[in-house]
Amino acid sequence: MERPDPRVTIREVFRDGVTAPDSLAVEEPLEIRVDGEAVATTMRTPGSDADLALGFLFAEGILAGAADVSAVAHCGRPGEEGFGNVIDVRSAAGIRLDPERLLDGHRVAPISSACGVCGRRSIEDLAARVRRVDPARPVPRALVVSAVEAISRAQPGFVRTGGLHAAVLVGDDGALLAAAEDVGRHNAVDKAIGALVRARRLGAGAPPGAGPAVLAVSGRTGFEIIQKAAAAGLPAVASISAPTSLAVDLAVHAGITLAGFVRGGSMNVYSHPERLGASRR
Repeated sequence: MERPDPRVTIREVFRDGVTAPDSLAVEEPLEIRVDGEAVATTMRTPGSDADLALGFLFAEGILAGAADVSAVAHCGRPGEEGFGNVIDVRSAAGIRLDPERLLDGHRVAPISSACGVCGRRSIEDLAARVRRVDPARPVPRALVVSAVEAISRAQPGFVRTGGLHAAVLVGDDGALLAAAEDVGRHNAVDKAIGALVRARRLGAGAPPGAGPAVLAVSGRTGFEIIQKAAAAGLPAVASISAPTSLAVDLAVHAGITLAGFVRGGSMNVYSHPERLGASRR
């Protein structure tokens, strides 16, 4: 028997005088724990929860790479109420993952699917902790375009529901390294980045040149997306939509090339166009 898609649920709707089934994107809470201690709760689409937890903790500076972790597992037993909505990340031997490193200084703060940096006490403090990306790493314009084009091929859940965002990571050669969907843009990014952390292609211990060149997202590019990209050392972020003003400010600060409205061969470049071989006007 085929297992149901955890990203999609079916509901009856009344449309044009007829009752018919409709596919909806699933949204449920996920509590992230570190060594049994609750760190944060995010509203997400079930699936790739381990990658989501790893990507979130990596972006927050709590873990440096896969070697810091011994296990990632859901708490409880299958069949128990709420099973699958709490996940625990365990420190590796000789390592202590410190939840106090959370960038906002707050723990167990609820995070909505639409908000990645809610509760940040100081935007300036967060920006000060973001490392600058290597300015010498080029990213061809064609690679930015192809990364955004890859989004449509990585959205099976969106095709069914119309309610999921996507994030894709591509390498310097254009290869798709990771892709994820979620009701939240920042969750999709955490899942994609977490997949590469788990595969040891990002973070401490990753071989040189193994990391992605472009992060492409399906919706608006907010501040939290750039923060996560900077934590992963990504040189370029692209979207089919617009960035926010804070996203542009942080991209300038972090040395990230930020492109928006990437459609066909055209794009708006909001920061560091020199990486694309463009000149400022």
